Amino acid sequence: MLDRATDTSTKDDTTRRVRFRGAGFVPASSRFAGWIALALVIAIWQVAGSTGLVNPLFLPAPSAIVRAIYQLAMSGALWQHLSASILRIGVGWLLGTTAGVAVGFAIGLSRLARSVGITFISALFPIPKIALLPLLILWLGIGEEPKIATIALGVFFSTAISVYSGVDAVPRNLIRMAQSFNVPFATIVRKVVWPGALPAILAGFRITASVALLLVVSAEMIGAQYGIGAFVLQAGNLMQTDQLLAGVVILSVFGLVVGKVINLLEIKLLHWR
Repeated sequence: MLDRATDTSTKDDTTRRVRFRGAGFVPASSRFAGWIALALVIAIWQVAGSTGLVNPLFLPAPSAIVRAIYQLAMSGALWQHLSASILRIGVGWLLGTTAGVAVGFAIGLSRLARSVGITFISALFPIPKIALLPLLILWLGIGEEPKIATIALGVFFSTAISVYSGVDAVPRNLIRMAQSFNVPFATIVRKVVWPGALPAILAGFRITASVALLLVVSAEMIGAQYGIGAFVLQAGNLMQTDQLLAGVVILSVFGLVVGKVINLLEIKLLHWR
């Protein structure tokens, strides 16, 4: 009996679960650490500006930036500039994303499209899209069309690359397994390829949102009367640094909102992971 009890104890010790210690590999973060760090930086910044340690012409205090945003909102100019930028980003991003997803899947699923598409993408992707704005103005005229086309081009190439990279990353054994059961090609794409490529596609959306924001600001600085980029350029020319940083803060908040929307999409669409 003693030997049996000893064997049982030894077996329990051998099969005891060991707590996972790879905390650095767990995709989780502290809920409030980022906001606390941001609040601390803003507080130090405010103290430095209020005590005169920093020249307000070079770096206005956060209170001055908030006051500039408030005045911009009360005057109605905030919505005028913001609505123009949102319209350009929205239309350009949708056009570029739709075309990029279609081309990316074609490259990932078709040998002919891959051989042709990758060559063109490799040749055209490194070109700064903002450099094409004067040519697009010549082709499309002065108006919203060249700005939207510039954004759409920048979004298209990044989306196409992320989509066909995601399609390539889908495990081939899953596709072969579906083919062994004579599953139709369209069903394989919808049930196997699309879910497998979706994480890379959503990651590409994060990149293209930043690309669209960068391009709209650049395009508005070159040729626009309204828009956050035009407002920032005008404030910089007049050395109104509080107004300039107000525009930068608005852009940052817009980027945070877009990132939050993509997070919600990932939670909804990638719940199976």
